[in-house]
Amino acid sequence: MNIGLLTGGGDCPGLNAVIRAAIRKGLQFDFKAIGFCRGWAGLIDGDSIPLGLNDSSGILARGGTILGTSRTNPFKVEGGPEKILANIKKFDIGALIAIGGDDTLGVAQKLYQERGVKLIGVPKTIDNDLSATDYTFGFDTAVTIAAEAIDRLHSTAESH
Repeated sequence: MNIGLLTGGGDCPGLNAVIRAAIRKGLQFDFKAIGFCRGWAGLIDGDSIPLGLNDSSGILARGGTILGTSRTNPFKVEGGPEKILANIKKFDIGALIAIGGDDTLGVAQKLYQERGVKLIGVPKTIDNDLSATDYTFGFDTAVTIAAEAIDRLHSTAESH
């Protein structure tokens, strides 16, 4: 089976870790991973790259996402959902993994409910504002970095 992956919305820590985990777990079941560049825009345009073991090597420490991202909503693009369905068929995608926040997962939910697209939504946002989730990818790192910056600022302020 081919599994499609995309990252949508803003950047946050952990995106490459999710991509890497999906590739490696998929390989255990003989799934082939196909990454769609620039989130939903890549799936609309058919802009894809094959993702294998070598592609997931060394990406944990890299910021951003190796797939790129955008804030494209296919339901606001002329023929967007139809192009997505056509590309899912063209690339023989058995299931799609959408990694994103409220907008990205809202599109995913709508594609599932209205078009029957098989997918998994991975919650990712530094805001931690997705319903039915306790924590999201990116939130813990964002809080930790902010807290460390404030701690450093305090020690610098005490020096003056």
